[in-house]
Amino acid sequence: MNAITLHNLTLGYERHPAVHHLSGAFEPGSMTAVIGPNGSGKSTLLKGITGILRPLGGRIDRGALTTSQIAYLPQQLEIDQSFPISVLDVIILGLWRNIGIFGGMQHGLWKKAEQALHTVGLDGFENRSISDLSGGQFRRVMFARMLLQDAPVVILDEPFTSIDAQTTLDLLAVIQHWHAEKRTIIAVLHDFNQVRAYFPQTLLMARELVGWGETRQVLTDENLLQSRRMSEAWNESAEVCLEDQA
Repeated sequence: MNAITLHNLTLGYERHPAVHHLSGAFEPGSMTAVIGPNGSGKSTLLKGITGILRPLGGRIDRGALTTSQIAYLPQQLEIDQSFPISVLDVIILGLWRNIGIFGGMQHGLWKKAEQALHTVGLDGFENRSISDLSGGQFRRVMFARMLLQDAPVVILDEPFTSIDAQTTLDLLAVIQHWHAEKRTIIAVLHDFNQVRAYFPQTLLMARELVGWGETRQVLTDENLLQSRRMSEAWNESAEVCLEDQA
């Protein structure tokens, strides 16, 4: 698998950049935390990598990787938890590209779904309505869906927001297992202690690149101060800079 390489990448909305001239690479099998002040372009970057958002400038080189080979957990989950649907149905919906909307549920896939639920600590929850789940249980379901996707690249946008400490630890164990399998992990996080403890690589950004490399070298007080200063100085109404976009 090739690296996911950013070449002078600019991303944004209506010609206003949220990510500005970013270059670097997520190496195959790497595990990277994306951090930065609020509004620093972290979620926008993930949308660009997944193909949801097209670059305003520069490019993203995914090599032979297709967007269907990227498992993505967005910050705002696209599933309304009040909708009357079962846990198993939610998991299978994540595979519609592979089996088709009317592809049916094969026995082998059922067993894999059960195993995924076991891995995230939800044995016996297959037929439970998602409306009956707590926030932490629902996040476990979404991780089970990603397990079933079996993608070489896993992208997570603030995966531990509003869940309990035990669920966070259990899902961190799932992420570590993915990393041990040499999958590429990219996650937006806010807890620096989690970043230092679990993520070997860190990308620190404030619309622009502040630091990218080994966590102990990037996650420093000096770099964090610089990122805050850069974020505070950013002009929200700035147009896209066309310099060096080739």
